[in-house]
Amino acid sequence: MNRALVRTWRASSSAAVRCSPARCETQAGRQVGAARYYYPRISLCNQNSKFSTVPTIRDRNKNVEGLGNHTDGEEEATRKAMEKGIQIKGRLLTTPNRLLKLILPVPSTTGKDAVHRQSSESAIEHSVTPLALLIHPSQPLSYLERLIQAEVPPIQVKDKEKSPDVVFFAEADSEAMPDKDNTEGTNIASYSGLGHEGPDRKEASWVRWSGSTEVGDFIRDAARGREFAVDIEGRPEPLLVAVPSFKDRTHYMRMRLRRMSLQIDQMSKLKTECDELAHKGAHHLAKGGFGALVGWWGTVFYVTFFTEMGWDMIEPITYLAGLTTIMGGYLWFLFISRDLSYRAAMNMTVSKRQSVLYQDRGFNVAKWEALAQEANGLRREVRNIAAEYDVEWDEMKDLGGWEVKEALEKEENGEDEDDGEGRKKKKKQQEKSTKRNQEKEEERRDKKADS
Repeated sequence: MNRALVRTWRASSSAAVRCSPARCETQAGRQVGAARYYYPRISLCNQNSKFSTVPTIRDRNKNVEGLGNHTDGEEEATRKAMEKGIQIKGRLLTTPNRLLKLILPVPSTTGKDAVHRQSSESAIEHSVTPLALLIHPSQPLSYLERLIQAEVPPIQVKDKEKSPDVVFFAEADSEAMPDKDNTEGTNIASYSGLGHEGPDRKEASWVRWSGSTEVGDFIRDAARGREFAVDIEGRPEPLLVAVPSFKDRTHYMRMRLRRMSLQIDQMSKLKTECDELAHKGAHHLAKGGFGALVGWWGTVFYVTFFTEMGWDMIEPITYLAGLTTIMGGYLWFLFISRDLSYRAAMNMTVSKRQSVLYQDRGFNVAKWEALAQEANGLRREVRNIAAEYDVEWDEMKDLGGWEVKEALEKEENGEDEDDGEGRKKKKKQQEKSTKRNQEKEEERRDKKADS
C-alpha cells in the first residue's frame, strides 16, 4: 500500500514538474488541453448568414480525446465575454516598411488549469495573448499558416500530438454566390476597398481560400467585406480579423507623400524661379546675338558705301568672317555632341545658366531628384493599390496642390530637357522599372517554389 502511494506521489510530482502555464506536457494535460481547441463545426457569422455553419477540416477529427464538457463551457464564456465587450478580434495593420502586421488573439496557456480558467469571462482577457506576425504581401497563405502553427499549442488526436490545421476564410461576393432559390450567380466579382470601414452586412457568404494564394491577393479580395476568418483547429470559434481598407493599406505611403510634398513645394518654387531666370537669360542672349548680327550688317554697309575702303576691301573680310563663324559653330556643336538646332543651343545655354543660379540660390539638385523620384514611386504604388481595390484616389489631398503635381510630372517625364534627352531619360527609367519588376517576380516564384 505504501509503495503504491509512493508511485502515485512520484507520478503526480513528475507531472507537476513537466506541466507549466504555457504548455502541459503530460498525457492527461494534452488530452484535457486538446478539448479547449477542438470543435467539429464553426460558425463564421451570425445565424442569418447563408453559410452560417460551414463544415471544415474538424469534421474528420472526431476522435480527439478528453473532450468532456470543456468546449461548451468555453463557448459560453466566450459568448459572455463578447456580450461584455471584450475585444477578441484580430487586426491586420500596415507598417512603414510596406509589410503587414497580423495581430491574432491566440491562447497562451494550455492544460487542465487553463481550461478551468476559461470558465469565467474575465479570464479570457488574461489567457489570450496577442500574437504579432510580420508578413510580406507576396508571401503565400501557407507560409502564414506555418507561422501560426509554430506559435499555437499542439493538439492530441488518437494518442498522437500534431500541429493544428489552419484555414483562411473570406467573405464571398453575395451576387456571385448562388443562393437557395437561384442556383445561378453572376461571374463578375465586386470590389469596394472599404474593408472594416464598410457596412455591416447581415447576410454574408464565406469561402475557403487555398494556401498557395498570396497574402496580398487574399487581403485585396477580402476587402469586399469587413473581416476575414482564421480557423485554427481546436478552437471553438474562428478568429475574426478586421480587413484593412484602401486608406489603411496606403496610410504610411500617403503620410510620407504629404510630408515630402511640403519640401517639394518649397524646392519647386525655388527651382521654378531659377528656371524662369535661366530661360529669360537665354532669350536675352539670343536677342543679343541677333543684335550683334544687325550691328555687323550695319557696319559692313556703312564701310562699303560711306567710306573710301569700298567693296574691294570689305569683300574678303566678309567672306573670312562668315567662314570663321560657320567653322566656329560647327566646332561648337561637335564639342557639345548634340543636334545642330536652335533648341539644342537654347537648352545648352539654359542648363549652363541654371547650374549657376542653383549654386547661387542654394538649390540642391541631388536632393531634388531624390525627392521627386521617391514621390513619383509612392504615387505609382498608391495608384496601383487604388486600381487593385477599385477605388479612386484623390491625389490633390495628399500632394497639396497642382504646383507639386505638375513639378513631379515634369520631373517624371523629363520635360526640363530637350526631346532627345527626355526620351533617353524616360527610357532608362522604364528599363529600371521593368528590371525591378522582373526581379520581384522571380523572387515571388522562388518563394512559392520553396513553400
